[in-house]
Amino acid sequence: MKQQQLYGIHAIEKFLKQSPHLIYSLTFQKGPVNKRVQSLMDQAKRMGIAYQLEPKSFFNKLDGVHQGVVATVAKEADLNENDLKALLEAESNPLFLFLDEVQDPHNLGAILRTADATGVTAVVIPKHNSVGVNATVRKVACGAAETVKVVVVSNLVRTIKELQQAGLWVTGLAGETDTTLYQLDFKGAVGLVMGAEGSGLRKLTRETCDHLAAIPMAGSIESLNVSVATGVVLYEVFRQRIQP
Repeated sequence: MKQQQLYGIHAIEKFLKQSPHLIYSLTFQKGPVNKRVQSLMDQAKRMGIAYQLEPKSFFNKLDGVHQGVVATVAKEADLNENDLKALLEAESNPLFLFLDEVQDPHNLGAILRTADATGVTAVVIPKHNSVGVNATVRKVACGAAETVKVVVVSNLVRTIKELQQAGLWVTGLAGETDTTLYQLDFKGAVGLVMGAEGSGLRKLTRETCDHLAAIPMAGSIESLNVSVATGVVLYEVFRQRIQP
């Protein structure tokens, strides 16, 4: 199984609780530690997970905000298009979130965190021109990268079309429509499509959606950050689905 690095106290705390069997190694920075780091050391010790200490020079070589702790963990195999079809058939009210070339790891991490909170069945990202689940994404996601299914597909539009044929209703978020997300019914088998930072939905992706919806905006700013916009939309879907 492939390996990858996970940085940050909170992310590693979550990983220890959820998937301790997937940790290959755990490394802390030498020297005085704060209460949270000491607690993490104690937690690892209680679970029988060995760790080592390395000097600051070791951590300076890492590409990420590490907070003096890094874990090497197993990278689980990517899910694919076939897994999506199985999820669609298995769940009565699946909710798929498609990200059309989102490239900022901080945005993807924040989106995964909200997806976990709102019961998203799977987050779907294209293989190319999109950030994958790397160490920064895992840190920002605060454990959600381990709980939310992330499906990597070779062609996002083709995947959406195949799922539409299987019964999924797909709504794309775009500003160029008079329909707001509060006018749509998000119960049942639903797919949401969010566009990339700056450029939004690609033309072909937009044309593939069954509906387009906008988030009402009262100020002078024309759009929201994609992770913020995704949070707004997912909580409207969540609100509708928990209503009796």
